[in-house]
Amino acid sequence: MLAPKKTKFRKGQKGRSRKRTVETRGLELSFGTIGLQSLGSAYVNAKQIEAVRKSISHFTKRGGKLWIRIFPDKPITKRPPELTMGGGKGSLDHYVFPVKPGRVLFELDGLPEKTAREALERASYKLPIKTRIIVKEQK
Repeated sequence: MLAPKKTKFRKGQKGRSRKRTVETRGLELSFGTIGLQSLGSAYVNAKQIEAVRKSISHFTKRGGKLWIRIFPDKPITKRPPELTMGGGKGSLDHYVFPVKPGRVLFELDGLPEKTAREALERASYKLPIKTRIIVKEQK
């Protein structure tokens, strides 16, 4: 699974929900010719990213090249069930990547467009957000 090797702080702060904001970085395709772009906002965890990677590589029979444009580096903590209030913050549970609308999540290259489109369509079912498939314009 994806997780940072080393972090400055073991437990991170939650941050505030900004549901109306859109992404300002990672909006265009940088590496591949076809990609998967988010339309909503959610936390995508390492298991979901791995499930998408496996789904794409299985469908394409490991052909072409896949770029994963997101990395889970936000720590999420969790308290054990049935514990009373107080006693501090819970222990580290998993890492997530906070996705906002417009972020390119995955890119593919070196495959026929029909195959790549079908692979990304299948991969989108593994994610907790709505996505769309974007294609780089040919010059």
